[in-house]
Formats: sequence, structure tokens, C-alpha cells
Amino acid sequence: MAKRFNITGLCLPDRHYMVDISERVAQIKRMVDDSEYFCINRGRQYGKTTTLNMLKRTLDHDYCVFLLSFEGLADSAFESLERLGAEFVWMLARCIKYRMVQNINDELRELLNALSKQESISARAFSDLLTEMNVVASRPIVLMIDEVDQAGNFPVFIKFLGLLRDNYLRREALPTFQSVILAGVYDIKNLKLKMRPESDHQYNSPWNIATNFDIDMSFNVADVEGMLREYENDHHTGMNIHDISQWIIDYTSGYPFLVSKLCKTIDEKNLGWNYAGILEAVKQLLVERNTFFDDVSKKLDDFPDMRQTLKEILYLGERVQYNAYNKSYQIATMFNFITNDHGAIKISSRILETWLYELFYVEDGKVSELASFAGFDKNQFIENGQLNVEKIIQRFIAHFQDIYGDRDEKFVESEGRKYFMFYIKPIINGVGNYYIEAQTRDNLRTDMIIDYMGHQYIIEMKIWRGDSYNKRGEQQLLDYLDYYHLDKGYLMSFCFNKNKQPGVHTVHIGDREIIEGIV
Repeated sequence: MAKRFNITGLCLPDRHYMVDISERVAQIKRMVDDSEYFCINRGRQYGKTTTLNMLKRTLDHDYCVFLLSFEGLADSAFESLERLGAEFVWMLARCIKYRMVQNINDELRELLNALSKQESISARAFSDLLTEMNVVASRPIVLMIDEVDQAGNFPVFIKFLGLLRDNYLRREALPTFQSVILAGVYDIKNLKLKMRPESDHQYNSPWNIATNFDIDMSFNVADVEGMLREYENDHHTGMNIHDISQWIIDYTSGYPFLVSKLCKTIDEKNLGWNYAGILEAVKQLLVERNTFFDDVSKKLDDFPDMRQTLKEILYLGERVQYNAYNKSYQIATMFNFITNDHGAIKISSRILETWLYELFYVEDGKVSELASFAGFDKNQFIENGQLNVEKIIQRFIAHFQDIYGDRDEKFVESEGRKYFMFYIKPIINGVGNYYIEAQTRDNLRTDMIIDYMGHQYIIEMKIWRGDSYNKRGEQQLLDYLDYYHLDKGYLMSFCFNKNKQPGVHTVHIGDREIIEGIV
């Protein structure tokens, strides 16, 4: 069977092109060897299930490993601790029956098989079982439970965690699990039983015995290079593996699903292993329905405060300080929508940022007359498959002055850049996309990168704060042009000087050209 890229379910090294996660697995094994209990909580489709399965294969040499999943359990399983205990034992016995666990001795097998036929197990018997399993086992037991979010809305789950915690605290006197690993999206250490936003009831989890899980599960350039090198050995495309890997990381920030999705799209649709192929794969990803964006959309609806926070980050051009105790930030971080970038909030990937712009544009763009004007003028901005950005800036300034010329400074400062993005959107819609560079996001300066038909255009949008600041802006833009190997850039200045002269002019600095527009 030929290997392929996989974006659904478990990834298997003999069937799928995948990143080598052996070093990450080795790091997790060291935590198990140190008898640590911990949670692997990451966003949807972040590779948790694949990691657990690879970890089990590694641990099977030294431990008796039970890998369970709460996915698919009926709500009735969580009606009481007695009922959950019976389901739990049934899952353990099932692992033995189908030989999914190694190093099982007869005494442990008989113990679990005898109890697995019961419809209910008393809380006391369940607690004793958790101890007795570890008394009779021939090897230390590692318990891994995937998809624990399934249990997050049920109070009985707190009691279950309490039993594990009680045994952990008594481990010097009584044998207990070598390690317990829980995996899901939500942070179990600070579990809120009623994760549904309409509930006001919040409970602290007894899982405060858990060690922080700080291992980075996102992919880096070297990871992608290794995966693509294996693909190239099979297909001989002639791709520049390093450049392709860097571009993929640039757009995905290493989010495992997004990395695999881009590669799968390029491969199966023959888009070409080059920059144009990556841009086309990104474009197709942004317009299709898939489980990743379905989940993002649902979370935005479920947590309106988080939704508003993301809007402010995207549109106000602000470099928002990260605060670990802000509830909206906590939730967005937990879902891997944002990251803490040197003390400031950063949208986790270019792809997610672009998708959010698309979503919010549909919601908010209709209120902007500028978007309508841009749609009417669209054809005059495209020449030989490339954007005439200078003409876009000229027309934007004219329309903006006509519609909002009498607005005060506060409006222009807070809304100007947002409206410019609204103006750009219908021009590149369906063909290109744009994103904001997080490193330059602040109250005064924002760099927008437009990808269109294989070409990139850099537009610095800034609030005018005098000639000296403007000179610094020009130099910063030149540095950015160097990074992207471009000789032309664009500067959009929102100026509040009453004596300003709106319009567009050209500045030549060495062999580079800057087209500056003043609003």
C-alpha cells in the first residue's frame, strides 16, 4: 500500500507520511519513568491520539499499558460512580481480550474479567480495584485515557479523579499506577464541569497533583523536512525541501492538522511543490468546509467574549498584552487559537488569522461602503495577473475622504486600518488572501502581507506621528522588503494633521521604491 498524507484519526508510520515524533515521545516517557501524572491538553486535531499510540508502543517494553478512550461512551456511563466504575472495568477487560495490552499476568486478567460482567460496581469496590490492580500486576501499570472531554460535563468525573488522586497521595503505603495520562482539549487541571457557557456552576478539579505538560507538540521546519524527505524519496518531484518546509511552517505555525492538510492537498491535487502550490493549497483550505474550521466556528459561538477579543486583536492593530488570568485569553489559548508571543497575544497561525478575517468580513463588511466601492472598481486594480497596489491606495484615499473625511481623529485611528482591509478584501477575494505580521502589530504600525497569484505585496499601515516617526517607518519597511526579497513596498499613513495633503507619492531609497499614501 502506497503511503499518503493523513488528516483523519490515527497516523501510522507504515501507512502515512508523518513527522518523526520519537524525540517528543522520549520526553514523555521520561515523565512516565518519573511516576508523573499529567494532562495532554491541546486543540482539536493536534496529534494527541497519534502521540498516545506512539507512546504506548514505547512504554510496552517496560510497563503494562492500558490505553482507553472516553469517546463514544453514552451519557448513562456517567450517571453515577458505580456505573462509571463498571464501564471502566469493561474497557480494561476489553483491552486484555483483544490483546491491546502487553505484560499481562493471569492474576490481573482474572481479576478484571470477573468484574467486567457486572452492571454496577460500588464506589468502595471501585476504589479497592484501582489499588488491587497494581498489587497483582507483574509490571507497573500506566493508565492513559484519551478524549476525556467527553466526561467534562458530569460531576461523577470529579469523583473518579478524586479516587485517582487519593491513591496517588497514598502511593508510599499502597501500590498505585506508575503514571496516569489524560488527553483532551480542555485543561483538566482547572476543570470546569459545566463547560457549556450558559452555566454558572464551576468546580475546581482535584487533579492538582498533575505535573505541567510543557512539551511542544507543534511541528518545526526540521520536522517537516524529515517528512517531505521521505515523500521526495518516493516521488522524486525535485522540490526544494527546506524552502517548502519553511513556507509551510510560515502559514501553519506547525499546527499538525494544518501541516498535513496542506501537504495532502498539494499531493492529491497536483498543485506543485513550490510556493505557488502552497498558496493554492492555502486558498482551497480557506474556502472549504472541514472539521477544523467547523470546530473553530462552534467555539466562537460558544464563547462570545473570546470572539470579541479576537476581533479586537485583528482589527484595532493593537499589540495586546497577554494575561494568563484573563478568562477569554485562557480559553483561546486552550483551543490553540492564540499564543503568548513574548508577552503579547498572537493569533496562532496565518491560516487561522486569514480565516477569521474572512469570517468577520462577512459579518462586518456589509456596513462599510468602502467594500462596495472596491467591488465596483475591482477590474481596474488587476493588470496582467498582478495587483496595482498604487492604484488601490489612490482609490481608497479618494473614497475614504468622500465618506469619512469629516470624522474625528479617534474614528480614523481606531477604524482606518480596519476599513482599508475591508477595501482590499473584495479586490482579492477568491484569488488571494492577506494577513498581519504579529511582530509589527502595535498601536501605531501594522504590516499587511498580501498573497496574490504567487506574488507578495507588503503594505505598512501606520498612524502618523510626525516626520521622524515616518522615517523610521520607511526604514522598517525596507528591512521587511529585504526579508521578502522585494524591491517595492507600500506605506499607508493615517494622518490627523489639519494641513495634510492626502494623496500618493513615491520615495526612492537606494534601489528600492516605496509608494506612500496619506489619508
